[in-house]
Amino acid sequence: MGLRNRQQRNLRPPRYGSPSNESKSKRGTAPKLWGIAAGTVAAVTVAGLSLSVINNSNSGASGASKPTARPSASTDSRGSVDGGVPVGFPHTESGARAAAASFATVTGSSAVLTDKMARHRAISIMSTEVTASALAEEADRAAGQALIELRGDTKRLIRKQAIARTGVLSAQTVGFDFHKATVRLWTTAVRGNTAGHMPPKASFQTMTVNLVWEHNDWKVAGNSSAKGPIAPIDVRQATNAVADFSPYVPTGADDPVYTGALGANGFPAPYAHNEQGARGAATSSVMLFGDPRFFVDARWRHAMLGATVAPSALGSITSDSDSTARLVTENRGLGDDGKTPDGDPVVTRTAVLGSRFLSYSDQAASVEVWTASVGGIAGSDETQRPQVAYLRMVVDLTWVEGTWRATSVRPSEPLVPAPPTGEQAAPASGFADAGGVDNAPALA
Repeated sequence: MGLRNRQQRNLRPPRYGSPSNESKSKRGTAPKLWGIAAGTVAAVTVAGLSLSVINNSNSGASGASKPTARPSASTDSRGSVDGGVPVGFPHTESGARAAAASFATVTGSSAVLTDKMARHRAISIMSTEVTASALAEEADRAAGQALIELRGDTKRLIRKQAIARTGVLSAQTVGFDFHKATVRLWTTAVRGNTAGHMPPKASFQTMTVNLVWEHNDWKVAGNSSAKGPIAPIDVRQATNAVADFSPYVPTGADDPVYTGALGANGFPAPYAHNEQGARGAATSSVMLFGDPRFFVDARWRHAMLGATVAPSALGSITSDSDSTARLVTENRGLGDDGKTPDGDPVVTRTAVLGSRFLSYSDQAASVEVWTASVGGIAGSDETQRPQVAYLRMVVDLTWVEGTWRATSVRPSEPLVPAPPTGEQAAPASGFADAGGVDNAPALA
């Protein structure tokens, strides 16, 4: 029945895409935030927030020549997916982060929340032998509470129309050694269904996951969770109509799969020459472009682009990226440490809620990625409080040099859930732990 109206600011940037139905025509202008996902990086202007789309519009454009990162024999081996459950994580800190993120994503999926048999199977795969039974009981209780959110205003839950997607915004390693690890996650979840009239609702949570190395894999030994910090949805984004979420029902899209597999250069190890590999490359791309290092560390930015972008697009994308990063750092006065002159850290994070193929072949793929991107300053100035934008990005990929690399990343229509009901957003300073290079989540 259309979209809920929200307050609009004076700055009205152009729409993404070309709306073609009533619900889209009522949607507000497209949002502009910092670090808004792969290829869409926001730069702050005097009037407000402006956007620079990194797109391979001129693959032959000249730019600073950057070396590409070729596959190395010392890369981590990638795990696999066992019935929707990622397994085989590297015996590294990145592998532990990936295992923790996968636990949050899998236990928050519609398949696990709505099917007890699938839930117990997933818990048995992800948990230690000693804790599996207790964690299954905890998961049953959590699923019972989640059913209220998934049902919305309908009398009964229709599983095939459920929306249950979880994205990981940050991962803080609390402790790590060869045998065990503790990782604290900041996540956002979107839950609801497309059968009723209420749009799915967003929520934010922190989850602490304890892991041990068992049977040559990271296994969950325990976990705890709490609310927040809650990021307000950017006021220029209007909640979508229920029907707009239909592409992200269980059969329409896949949850992100985190592997934590890194190459010798510290960026993603080569991806498999299949659909799962292409999804992983698209997922990592949007997360990397949302990293604060993209803006404040030119060496890291150039190395990242060399490791993830196709050679044909590298010159133009590097040039656009450098311009955008320079605009952001100059307007906000950010130093090399990612902080303002007052010592407040910049917070830019992009989480992936799900992905679906628009096209796929052995040599090229186009993947739509639904993202939640947070940007702002964690400090005393509440006017710069981090906000969240929910965007769909289209990542075009090509198979080159033994892996999937991006050739273009372009914005599509936003897909915005309803904000948390009756919950106050965290103060700007409450997001400090979400920023910083050490708290980046593991990659796909």
